[in-house]
Amino acid sequence: MNHSVIVIGGGPAGLLASATAAANGATVTLLERMDRPGRKLRICGKGRGNIGNTAPLNEFLTHFGKNFRFLRPALSHFFTTDTVELLTDLGVPTKEERGGRLFPASDSAQDLVDAFVRNARTKGVTIRTGCRVRGITRKEGRFEVSFGTQTLAADRIILTTGGASYPATGSTGDGYELAKSLGHAIVPIAPALVPLITAGDTAAKLQGLSLKNVRVELRVDGKKAGEDMGEMLFTHFGLSGPLILTLSKAAVRAVDQGKKTEILIDLKPALDTAKLDARLLRDLAEHGKMHLENLLRGLMPPKLIPVCLEQTRLAGDKAAHQISSEERKRLRLWLKELRFTVSGYRPMREGIITSGGVDLSEVNPKTMQSKVCPGLFLAGEVLDMDADTGGFNLQAAMSTGYLAGLSASDAP
Repeated sequence: MNHSVIVIGGGPAGLLASATAAANGATVTLLERMDRPGRKLRICGKGRGNIGNTAPLNEFLTHFGKNFRFLRPALSHFFTTDTVELLTDLGVPTKEERGGRLFPASDSAQDLVDAFVRNARTKGVTIRTGCRVRGITRKEGRFEVSFGTQTLAADRIILTTGGASYPATGSTGDGYELAKSLGHAIVPIAPALVPLITAGDTAAKLQGLSLKNVRVELRVDGKKAGEDMGEMLFTHFGLSGPLILTLSKAAVRAVDQGKKTEILIDLKPALDTAKLDARLLRDLAEHGKMHLENLLRGLMPPKLIPVCLEQTRLAGDKAAHQISSEERKRLRLWLKELRFTVSGYRPMREGIITSGGVDLSEVNPKTMQSKVCPGLFLAGEVLDMDADTGGFNLQAAMSTGYLAGLSASDAP
């Protein structure tokens, strides 16, 4: 049967869903509220387009936390190798970078947008922009979609409106209300992959400093709640960068629950306590006449030194050979546990993705069809699924979009 399908939302999930459904024989119209599709995709990966990740399937799934099982069928239908093949066919070769991150060889996210739009149009999809959907009703097995003063009817609906982060790109959370109007429960939303606000002025003093190869631990009410190693950044309000974004979901939840939330930075993760102490003893002995503040240049970036001296209560002009064992202990502890109290987080509009969304228990993972509203399919960030930074979220959006498009065109 040649179904008519309306796809609501022109991000990567919607563009791939519409192209897939059209290629499978459906008559497809894609409605995008902005003046052009792919606005959020255009800024992903800082404009370079981190489109996916080459991690093997089982490892890939671990980046989605408790909801990872839901994604397995979609990823089995369309995974990283399929993304690479599709983009290659569309004239956009890809390259792999650190951590398995997948980018277009051109380092241009706009090339991805152009390719996905071209793919949809070539498959016969009608793309209509400037169409903010106000409501969806279901009558006698068909849907009516209203936007502006117009109404369109279709046999199937694919909802791919994204989350509520970066609203300037069109992700304003409209999809949650549309899904709710059709009977779906919404898991409360919050920003994910979002910078954290810290108490005090230490982060502000370090603004602009980027640390690489450090280990960061999230501690909630004194217990470890997460840990990762890599790169982070100090800002005027607190902490950001890949490490912080990865840990932010749990931090946001803890802050909202009023729990004591801390970030501990290990500046010397390659050295355990004993080895670091031996390193300090050697440096202090070899450079006994050197002022401590000059000695510290071999241990940390210059911008960190005033903060170190202040927090360890050490005198920068003190000779190295005069440093006591107690003072060395304070320095060693500071290097292994530079602490920040998390007092809040940046607003939803600054979150890379949204945590929460349509309850996954109400969606069939093998088809992406709603269990509460037959004929409705859902894909992408509107669902309650989110992952670490590194291309995982975009691949999940495309995979669920592909499966939704395939299923919507095939559904009886």
